[in-house]
Amino acid sequence: MAAAANSSEGQRSGNARGVSILGATGSVGTTALELIARFGDRFDVVALAAGRRVERLKDLIERFRPGVVSVAEAADAAELARTLGPDGPQVVHGSQGLEAVATAPGTDIVLSALVGAVGLEPTLAAIDAGIDVGLANKEVMVVGGELVRRRATASGSTILPVDSEHNAIFQALHGRERDHVRRIVLTASGGPFREHSAEQLATVTRAEALAHPTWDMGDKITIDSATLMNKGLEVIEARWLFDTGPDAIDVVVHPQSIVHSMVEYRDGTVVAVMAIPDMTIPIGHVLSYPELLDLGHLPRLDLAAAGSLTFFAPDPQRFPCLRLAFEALRAGGTMPAVANAANEVAVARFLAGDIGFIEIADIVGAAMADHEARPYDRVDELLDADGWAREHATAFATRGIAAGVR
Repeated sequence: MAAAANSSEGQRSGNARGVSILGATGSVGTTALELIARFGDRFDVVALAAGRRVERLKDLIERFRPGVVSVAEAADAAELARTLGPDGPQVVHGSQGLEAVATAPGTDIVLSALVGAVGLEPTLAAIDAGIDVGLANKEVMVVGGELVRRRATASGSTILPVDSEHNAIFQALHGRERDHVRRIVLTASGGPFREHSAEQLATVTRAEALAHPTWDMGDKITIDSATLMNKGLEVIEARWLFDTGPDAIDVVVHPQSIVHSMVEYRDGTVVAVMAIPDMTIPIGHVLSYPELLDLGHLPRLDLAAAGSLTFFAPDPQRFPCLRLAFEALRAGGTMPAVANAANEVAVARFLAGDIGFIEIADIVGAAMADHEARPYDRVDELLDADGWAREHATAFATRGIAAGVR
């Protein structure tokens, strides 16, 4: 595993691994910090980014004593620095603050757990510094996967997938020849509406969409799971994480969420990774890699108690976001960035009550239809495509609202 070029061993306790977290107050960041607290001799918290959850960040500062912390707004940063005083950590803010957390001295691994394309630049900053990345922010690979792979290869940074599906694939591929792989199979819970008709989907409410039957996640990811866009984004992410073409990636709905994903090899054998649906397991795997933490405090997988495990194909007619993600991947270039940005806008408008559930796919599809995919070499080209898509999606949604679609 590549170590940070700016690592300062003197600031760390013994052989503890220095961890910095982008998205410290989200569901992944919170779970990671609970694990770090449980295995205190194994990890040191170096830096934390917390967006606008300043009060929660204050609690984390007192508990974990990071050297650098970041918030979204300059006013919050100034107030936090004043409150903490001269003995507190360095307080930074905004996009530069995220990059400061991602490259903080003493960092051995950055847990990239922001939501959305905002995570791209700080994650690239960590990669360019040669720091390993535990990637929970799937949009990083969706928006700029080709660029991320190229720069990780150049710097020697290792990217370790945190999503349960990609972490399962990572484990199933361990010690195997990549040219022996026939296909990757991503499993999906199917969300709360897997048995809904098209008519029922048209009347889905915000509260219903946020009631995920299996996983406890943030609002945006939960909505993406309900539309199956989350799985579509994971397909794009898998393409770049594992250097696999879109025709070698399949999706199967598995409501029990026990088989986290599978790899089929050319001799017909299929390696599946199973576990209880708890993000503690993949997060722990990434933080301690290549060692394994003893997570005996978690319930054990009891297949007899679980009963039948079921699998069925997703329906692209009722859940067009999955189809759109495959189309974006095949178009390549800037198209995945456009699909992702339009989806972020659409989900935000749905959560705000401005549009209906099925209009999320309409907005994504409209942005993709009006965009001509272009190859890219630089981050600014991706950000331009992202910005165009946000403006286009916002205008499309606003026109629909004004026309009385809702």
